[in-house]
Order: sequence, then C-alpha cells, then structure tokens
Amino acid sequence: PLVPGSAKGLHNEELAAVAEQIGFPLMIKASAGGGGKGMRAVYKTEDFQSSLDAARREAASAFGNDEVYLEKLITNARHIEIQVLADRHGNTIHLGERECSIQRRHQKLIEEAPSPAVNAELREEMGSVAVAAAESVNYVNAGTIEFLYDANEHKYYFLEMNTRLQVEHPVTEMVTGVDIVKEQIAIADGRRLRYRQQDVAAKGWSIECRITTEDPHSNFMPSTGTVTYLKEPTGPGVRVESALYRGFESSLYYDPMVAKLIVLGDNRAEAILRMRRALNEYRIGGIKTSIPFHQEIMDSTEFIWGTFDTSFVSRRTVGKRTNHTPEFARVAAVAAALIAEEEGRQAVHIGGNQRSETDSAWKRSGRMRSQGGLW
Repeated sequence: PLVPGSAKGLHNEELAAVAEQIGFPLMIKASAGGGGKGMRAVYKTEDFQSSLDAARREAASAFGNDEVYLEKLITNARHIEIQVLADRHGNTIHLGERECSIQRRHQKLIEEAPSPAVNAELREEMGSVAVAAAESVNYVNAGTIEFLYDANEHKYYFLEMNTRLQVEHPVTEMVTGVDIVKEQIAIADGRRLRYRQQDVAAKGWSIECRITTEDPHSNFMPSTGTVTYLKEPTGPGVRVESALYRGFESSLYYDPMVAKLIVLGDNRAEAILRMRRALNEYRIGGIKTSIPFHQEIMDSTEFIWGTFDTSFVSRRTVGKRTNHTPEFARVAAVAAALIAEEEGRQAVHIGGNQRSETDSAWKRSGRMRSQGGLW
C-alpha cells in the first residue's frame, strides 16, 4: 500500500492542485532528499506556497536539486524499516525490522531492533512485502524498505527505499549476527548470498543512539570546538562506532553526527539498562553533545513502554532540564578538576598516543578478523 501523493518533477501550480486533491495535512519532500532536509509538514492551504518555496530552497542548497513531491501526512505513525539483501543470482532475503520513530525534524536519533510494535505475523508480512518490492526492480545490494505504520489502524504504507547502507544497520547486525557490510562487499563481488531466509533468526534486542555535536539544552544548537577529553564506554554488549579522538575539531561545515553507540541485551529491558549505563560512562570533553538527550529518552516512561510514535520528540520538552544550582556548580567544578588531572595522568601513561584511548575491543576484534582474511 502506498501513501497518497504526487509524482516528481511537477511545477508549483500542478503541486498546488494535487495538494487540494489529497488534502491536508501533507508533506513536501525533496526528491533527492534524505536526513530530514528539504521536508515540510503543511497543515492548511494558506501555508502551502510558502512551505513549498522553503522546501525547494533547502533542497537546492542541500542536494543541488530543487525538485520536490507531495505525500499525505500520516499522523501518529511509527517509522518501521526492513533490511534487505539481494545478490546477482536472484536471491533476496530480509533481516527483519528496525524501529526508527524517535526523530527530530524528520532526522532519526534512536533506532532499535526489533520494533516493540511489530509481532511475528506482521514481521513476516512486512518482510515479504519488502522482498517483493526489491525484486520488482531487480535490486542488487544491501538496501532498506521504509514504511509508515499506523498502530491504531494496524495498517502500513510504503514510504521509500534507501539503496544504500543505513546509519542504523548495526542494530540489525547485533540481533541477527549477519555482518551486513561484509555481505554487501560479497554481493558487489558477484557472490551468492550465504544466507537463506530460513537461516535468519533474531536473538536479543539492540538499541542505537546517534551522538551528535549539538546542545540539547539550547534547542540542539551546533557545538563547535576541540575535543579535549574522550572516554568511550566498554563492556559486554556495547559497541561504539566513532570518528572522535582527542584533538578532534567540531565544525559547522559537516554533519553533526560523530559517533554511534550501540548496545545488545537479551531483551528490551536489558538493552535499555545497558544503554543507560553506556551513556553514563561516555565522556566527551570540550564540546556539547546529544548524550544528555539520549539519557532523558532512556528514562522516559513512554519510551520504556514502547508506546511512542514519530511525534514523540516534538511533543516533549526534551533536553531542557536545568541543573544550574550553586551545589551543582560546585560539584561540576570538582569533577572538571578531577577529569583534568586524570587526563594529565593518561598522557604520561600512554606517551601522548591519542588513538589508544579509543582503541576499543570491538575495533581490535575487527582488525584481528581482517588479518585472518576478510571472508
């Protein structure tokens, strides 16, 4: 099933006519878009033209293409996506779903696998639809079929296909044990898939938090500066994929996402508890990050119960807790002094080697595997 909408490449007058046909609310979306850029929600006719102009400008600036299309806005929906793998020999499988409903301005912030809203029957149905969609265009690669799911009506709608590896692919890797990057390279090399659909079985629960250089206490304003201290979380079921190191320069000229924190638990409750611990252990000095935002979400009753939808973040005053009391200031000052002292000790112990502080067990494991041969 498709969300009612328009074709690509229509002129403004044609888009206005389509807008009246499908009705409001609706979404204006950049044809070449992604990451929430070039998207506008419009709730009434009188706002349509200004929103259309703004979406075109943003699309042209971000993608060099101002082409847009319209889509009916499904309110209170969840964003569910299905990971697929397809080789050159006619084999296509899916690796289950990911829950991507925790978003801000249409940009995913937290993902998990599986989804708390999807049961076994729905998973099988959506997986079959995703495989059929990929096969209908003779798709070859790793890819993702994205859906909007109306939990109240128990209906889902095709949203789009991402013909690439997704930022959130690690949560699927964690629960299925399938190395999606490795399979993608094998597919590109012309090899057959090593898995059949019946070989794929999810075990446990995985959550990913995208760590960005944004200040959640200041409406997610970009944070620039130099990373002066870095300590990544470790331990069983904790995985960090990061570009950070001591001396890293955070700039306004690049995407603010600088790391991904992924955890695996036996069940969703354990995964949430593990993510809480990992976030509490994550230390990044010198710049503001989205870590406090993720900590608040992990403590949210709505998130814990799994009853959220894509409007979850916009309905909350997330990231606006204040701790600016005299007592907090004193504690913060002591903590800063201790961190600075520890930082100095580490510089002596490791001889100024900046890379060793982020040399996680996960990275060492990857290097050992590669030394033994990619396959």
